Amino acid sequence: MSTCDAHDALSDTFFKARKAELEGRLKPARFSHALGVMHAAQELARTYGVDERMARLAGLLHDWDKNYDDEGIRQRAEELGLVVNPYVFQDMPRLLHGPTAAAALAREFPSLPREVVQAIDRHTAGAPNMTDLDMIVYVADALEPGRDYPGIQALRELVGRVPLEELFLKTFQHVLLNLVERCKNIHPQTLEVWNFYVDRARERVSATKCKKEGKA
Repeated sequence: MSTCDAHDALSDTFFKARKAELEGRLKPARFSHALGVMHAAQELARTYGVDERMARLAGLLHDWDKNYDDEGIRQRAEELGLVVNPYVFQDMPRLLHGPTAAAALAREFPSLPREVVQAIDRHTAGAPNMTDLDMIVYVADALEPGRDYPGIQALRELVGRVPLEELFLKTFQHVLLNLVERCKNIHPQTLEVWNFYVDRARERVSATKCKKEGKA
């Protein structure tokens, strides 16, 4: 089993080693996507004041387990001892690649920052109370330069113009609507995440309104 040995998990040495390893794990198109997410995450981190080294590493490694087929990723989850939603396990196994990657990387490289591991875990379905790094990896996965779909440019233009959480919610909304329009299955946790962030957005609007009225 590999460990980080004397190299810090945020060092260039560790990063380059994992990048080389990842290239051997993924198909060329998927590896190119990983590099795109890496660059996008680093840029988002710079824009929103988040640790760029963590964003770079989490973006690079987010699809560490993406090449498994359905049965392979189920076996991977079982081998790692993950407790996952039975519906996702049976009907949406490809969405397990975030949690399995996080668990496998944490086991193999114990010095990986917890924040990086969590961002990798959450990049597929999101979660309530996401950290800034969590949101950056989620958004970077959706907006990296290799992506091309209707509405993406409007989302990209929000970067730096709106707070990070608002950018995340807009991106999450776009992904959700796209899944609905295409009649795709939706992760059972999606409604919980949506309600959590919509409520937070409503609270912010209400607080801003109260402040303005108080100054009037």
